[in-house]
Amino acid sequence: MTVVDTATLLEHAANRIADVSRPDLQIMLRRTALLLRNSVSIAFDDDMEEALRHLSGELGKTRNDTVRFIVRDWMEKNTYLPVHELDEDGDVDGSA
Repeated sequence: MTVVDTATLLEHAANRIADVSRPDLQIMLRRTALLLRNSVSIAFDDDMEEALRHLSGELGKTRNDTVRFIVRDWMEKNTYLPVHELDEDGDVDGSA
C-alpha cells in the first residue's frame, strides 16, 4: 500500500468515523505508524538489510534506532564524536 492510499483511507475514515469498525481503524492506524516509522529509511543491499533485521531483533530496537546506534558507535570510535565515558569517581545507581 502506498502512502497516498493510506492517506486517502485515513481521510475517508475521518469523514465517516462513526461507520468505521474498530478493527478496521486499528489496521489503518498500524499501517500509518509503520509508514511513518520507515519514512526516513535508508535503502541498503539485501544482505545488509538482513543483517540489520537480525541485529535489530537482538538489540530489541527498531531498524532506524539500530542504524542510529551503529552510526553513533562508528563516529565515536573514529573520533568524529566525543566518547561517552563514565567518570570513575562519579555516583552510579544500583549495586554490584
